[in-house]
Amino acid sequence: MASLKNIKLKILSYKKTGTVTHAMEAVSAVKMRKAQGRALTTRAYARAALRVLSHLAGSVDVERHPLVHKDPSRDITCIVLVTSDKGLAGSLNSAVIRKVQEFIREQRLSQKTLEFICLGKRGHEFAQRNGYRVLHHMTNIADGVTEPEVRNITNRITALQISGDARKVYMAYTNFRSTFEQEPIMRQILPLRKHVLQEIIEGIVPERGKYADKAARDGGDGSGSGGSAAYTMEPDAAHVLAEVLPKLANVAVFHALLESKASEHSARMVAMKSATDKAKEMAGDLTRTFNKVRQAAITREVSEITSGIEAMK
Repeated sequence: MASLKNIKLKILSYKKTGTVTHAMEAVSAVKMRKAQGRALTTRAYARAALRVLSHLAGSVDVERHPLVHKDPSRDITCIVLVTSDKGLAGSLNSAVIRKVQEFIREQRLSQKTLEFICLGKRGHEFAQRNGYRVLHHMTNIADGVTEPEVRNITNRITALQISGDARKVYMAYTNFRSTFEQEPIMRQILPLRKHVLQEIIEGIVPERGKYADKAARDGGDGSGSGGSAAYTMEPDAAHVLAEVLPKLANVAVFHALLESKASEHSARMVAMKSATDKAKEMAGDLTRTFNKVRQAAITREVSEITSGIEAMK
């Protein structure tokens, strides 16, 4: 049996670990609420973008644009994989990576027809480990995802589509459903479709939690998709669409990053809470063991003293 000193050191170690994990839990909770609130504040912009795409859908020029047009001759698929840079977030990263692997098997994609853009260290490691071609990777994306960062990512994605190097562009990330539930999903970003923005907007409001009742107050999706409208584009359709359509794709990428950040902090908060509870449990078990060992030592010493007194009589 371990000595009293070793048990006491273990108890102290578990208590210190619990203090650290509890602090990390509190930090992650604050970051999660900020990320979720930010996604909700930009909901109005996303809904307006959906209305724009809905109205432009009736234009023949839109259907001919490379960001919207489907070209069956293209056989390259690009996956934008969004993961975290750090661990200690439960199965967050492994779940989205498994989703990508399932998608690759279902679509029967090979290394020759598959390319990756990796946002996050864990996803980049996965792509390199499996020998996939990585066009671009980015790490240390700040919690407050900035517009220049998103625009830089979107420019790379749209450049692939316009140049004809990619047939379809998918985004793999973790969708925030509630504090204790995050769902890994694959969503097609390009060619740009109305239902893509529609799904993103509907997924912004979580099913449960502080912001769950906001959907009712918003009055539905607010897409305003009552039908297509014909527009006269000036100076010409090419210039207008070159400005508008990349910005609509930017909305999809932006919200995917926000959802991923909220999911990351939520998963880390839950993982750290579990670690804190486990540390308390282990410290409690060791405390009981410490008391038993100390009591046994006291009993043994008393017995030895009593035996010595009896022997001296």
